[in-house]
Amino acid sequence: MSAIVVFGAGGRAGRAVVREARERGHTVTAVVRDPAAYGGPEADDVVAGDVTHADAIARIAVGHDVAVNAAADLAAPPMEFFPAAARALLGGLERAGVRRLIAVGLATGLRTASGTLLRDTPGYPQDYLEFYLGHEAGTAVLREAATPVDWLVISPSGDFDHEGGRTGRYRPAPGDAGSRISYPDLAVAVLDEAERPRHRRVHLGVEQA
Repeated sequence: MSAIVVFGAGGRAGRAVVREARERGHTVTAVVRDPAAYGGPEADDVVAGDVTHADAIARIAVGHDVAVNAAADLAAPPMEFFPAAARALLGGLERAGVRRLIAVGLATGLRTASGTLLRDTPGYPQDYLEFYLGHEAGTAVLREAATPVDWLVISPSGDFDHEGGRTGRYRPAPGDAGSRISYPDLAVAVLDEAERPRHRRVHLGVEQA
């Protein structure tokens, strides 16, 4: 079994990843802003950490095999937060000797079957465009970095089924506004990639199979 560190473990995606990892027998460190307020699944350790600070990441991640990033700071400007987090993760994980990073992303940066970015398709909601672009800027940092860290961005192909449970089934898919996947099944995809990497240095969309 592996040791997995989950940044942003207090959010819905992070909690699902912690739960799936624990059920598979992995050792899990949950990283949150305030450990006293953590209400997620039981983890082997719950620690405070800032995903934009490379020094903190390096200290926390030592001894782990895989890092998962599901962190977001809704109070910070997205165009600052997500690139800063990507840079800090790459720097901190390299120093800690962690060679696999799986980041939970947004479908908006995926291309549809026709090759159009999902966020640019007719009628796609633009209310959170800055948030979309922030995520894409973070992914761009990963793509452009000369790094030994083997990264993957994984997201729903469309959106989350917020009420959906775990089926254990999913499939890769291009961007599609009508596509859905549950948080538990996204976590299945994340843990499958943590255990047996098949996709590297790409943004992968997944949907319910």
